Amino acid sequence: MCTHHACIDRRRFLLASAAAGLLAACGTGESGGKPAVAIEIDTSSSCALDGMLLADYPGPKAQIHYEGLAQPDWFCDTVEMFSIHLNPEQARRVTAMYVQDMGKADWERPRGQWIDARSAIYVQGSRRRGSMGPTMASFATEADARAFAQAWGGRVLRFSEVTPDMVVLDGGALHDQRM
Repeated sequence: MCTHHACIDRRRFLLASAAAGLLAACGTGESGGKPAVAIEIDTSSSCALDGMLLADYPGPKAQIHYEGLAQPDWFCDTVEMFSIHLNPEQARRVTAMYVQDMGKADWERPRGQWIDARSAIYVQGSRRRGSMGPTMASFATEADARAFAQAWGGRVLRFSEVTPDMVVLDGGALHDQRM
């Protein structure tokens, strides 16, 4: 059993050690301290949640890059990305998140057109379906998002306006038309 002062000293030591470890890790990740860049989907890119091959399905895709990992976690749908990102248990340090600009990418076979997920504009509740059914279309510009919402319905949102209750993963496979 430790005395009050010994416990405080031990906690301070542990906190200082943890902080030093985190600071040391900041410059030694896989990216060498550089920000992560979007990686293009290939025929083997699969969803981190369900293993679906991204190239086989329509709608916007997403990728989350974590500190210390060379490869991102892929998501066949922007809703999955938000669900993971907004999860309170998410403890890994995110270095970058990317979604596809659906104002430029082909909906049925989206390739390239990666943009920063945090600066993207989203349309929730449209009639367009992604790989798991209902999805949030992502756009680089608000004008493109508004034009999409005018054509397909839905509500235009900024990244910060998306809440956990909007991205519940409640059996999206039930909506998948290709499985």
